Amino acid sequence: MTFDALGIASTGMTVNRKWIDAVSDNLSNLNTVRPMDEEAFRAKYIIATAAGYPTQTEGTRVAGVELGTAEGRVVYEPDHPMANEDGYVRYPEIDMSSQMTQLIMAQRAYQANAAVVERARSTYEQALTIGRS
Repeated sequence: MTFDALGIASTGMTVNRKWIDAVSDNLSNLNTVRPMDEEAFRAKYIIATAAGYPTQTEGTRVAGVELGTAEGRVVYEPDHPMANEDGYVRYPEIDMSSQMTQLIMAQRAYQANAAVVERARSTYEQALTIGRS
């Protein structure tokens, strides 16, 4: 049971880490400008699923990465060096407040899984101590 808890919590930590990485990448590219003849930076969204679903549950895993729209936000900035002849450039379609909310959720989920790992480790150590007596 203790080893199951360690394994399941560690899969959750892996998913949470990838979620944090994706959000960090999205936030760092929030103001990335592209010319109109190129795609905008595409935000990354992690798709998580139960590992072993539907026959059994073995924690979680990343099932894939969904990308945001390539069209992005078209902004009129005629003075921008990448602007087309009509004065437009592309920005990614990323909402900073939504990304910050996602970041907080991923961090808290990671912390919760880390706490489970710590408790399981402590329980395992206690079991070894009892076995020595």
